[in-house]
Amino acid sequence: MNAILIDPIKQLAEMISISDLNDVVDVIGHDTLEQDSVGDDGDRIYFDENCFVRGTEGRFKIDSLVPLAGNGVLVGTDDDGATLRNVAISLEDLRSRIRYL
Repeated sequence: MNAILIDPIKQLAEMISISDLNDVVDVIGHDTLEQDSVGDDGDRIYFDENCFVRGTEGRFKIDSLVPLAGNGVLVGTDDDGATLRNVAISLEDLRSRIRYL
C-alpha cells in the first residue's frame, strides 16, 4: 500500500510502499511506535514514541501537531486505526503542511 515517509534530516517527504505495520517499524527504525491523526480522512502519522528520550536527530511538524523527531510514516487507516490502507492525502498537500525544525 502507499504511504509517505517524512525524513527530517534530509528534509524530504516521499511516497513509499509498505505491506504492513512491520514495514513501518523497519522504516522508523524502532518498534516503540506511537501514532497521531493527520486530517479527517483517516491518515495517521507513525513515529518513534521514544524519539526525544533517544535524542533522535531531525525534527518536523505537521500543522499544529506537536513536533516529532526522526522519521515519520503517514499511512491511511480504517476502523479507528486498526486497519492500514493507502494514504489519502496527496504528497503535494502534505509537503505544504510540513515544517522542518
